[in-house]
Amino acid sequence: MSITVKALQKTGPDQPFKVVAIERREPQGTDVLIDIKAAGVCHSDIHTIRNEWGPAKFPLAVGHEIAGVVEAVGPDVTKYKVGDRVGVGCLVGSCGECEQCNKGFENNCLNGAIGTYNAIDEDGTVTQGGYSQKVTVRERFVCRIPDSLDFDVAAPLLCAGITTYSPLATWEVGEGQKVAVAGLGGLGHMGVQIAAAKGAEVSVISRSRKKEEDALTLGAKELLATGEDENFFETHKGTFDFILNTISAEFDLPSFMDLLKPGGKMVLVGLPPEGMPIPTRALTGGRKVLAGSNIGGLPETQEMLDFCGEHNLGAKIEVIGVNDVDAAYERVVKGDVHFRFVIDTATFEDAEVTEAEAA
Repeated sequence: MSITVKALQKTGPDQPFKVVAIERREPQGTDVLIDIKAAGVCHSDIHTIRNEWGPAKFPLAVGHEIAGVVEAVGPDVTKYKVGDRVGVGCLVGSCGECEQCNKGFENNCLNGAIGTYNAIDEDGTVTQGGYSQKVTVRERFVCRIPDSLDFDVAAPLLCAGITTYSPLATWEVGEGQKVAVAGLGGLGHMGVQIAAAKGAEVSVISRSRKKEEDALTLGAKELLATGEDENFFETHKGTFDFILNTISAEFDLPSFMDLLKPGGKMVLVGLPPEGMPIPTRALTGGRKVLAGSNIGGLPETQEMLDFCGEHNLGAKIEVIGVNDVDAAYERVVKGDVHFRFVIDTATFEDAEVTEAEAA
């Protein structure tokens, strides 16, 4: 048995989004059927559906920042009930048996985690993401959204929130530390809020002062503009205990490492081009750490949501309808979003279904 719902799909990287009818499975076993209220737009969605990370599995609905309400549950569900406020992030499956899954790091599943979209599900179908009215997910991959957070500001936390929270928690960032967040976009604006809420002294590193007011409002002490001081990296050499680097374009990695104090750490959460040289002397000279981080496991994602609920931290968003997503993608690519687009899925109600084309 299946449930027919509306979703936004593309049939190719250069095709527009169309509202189509797709099938979601009826809840069985530990399944949770979620009535989606808000779906965040992540730059990963754009990269995927434009074939920028390899050929996508069309026709495809993307979206892995999902917030909604439990509509129905399978007979073996123990954690959730109808009416609960929940969210789903980047994962909808993993083996559940390997060392990493047993430690709560399903994102590092040694047998291959299942992505919320563009992945092969347990039944052999292609996973379809959150640009949709409803989704069915195993309860292990569902998190509880605190009552203090509205669905629209909570949805981006399921990717942008956990992506920035995880390294800050892993490296125990907190009071008494000087932290820099490099880049103030969808990821960076969450990193600033979370680091500040943990008690760190936060600086934002950006190319210009265009976002200075935003940085201060989000909790940063200052914004440092690399483009306004030709000696920027020398001026601020040895300043920071920790750098959360959200830059997705190529950047001067050795110079950024120089901004760290001896023993300092920089964690990359953006996706700059491969092939950037690792500055080995910059690491060994000051016993510095260069690391990467990619989302987080389910226990840590719930921890992040609870932390954000406690501190009333949500994404700063622009709400759009289902007919606005193509235009929103163009704006994201141009950096013209403040700071995250979120789709109001109630707008599916009046959207006309288009017959899906063959992939």
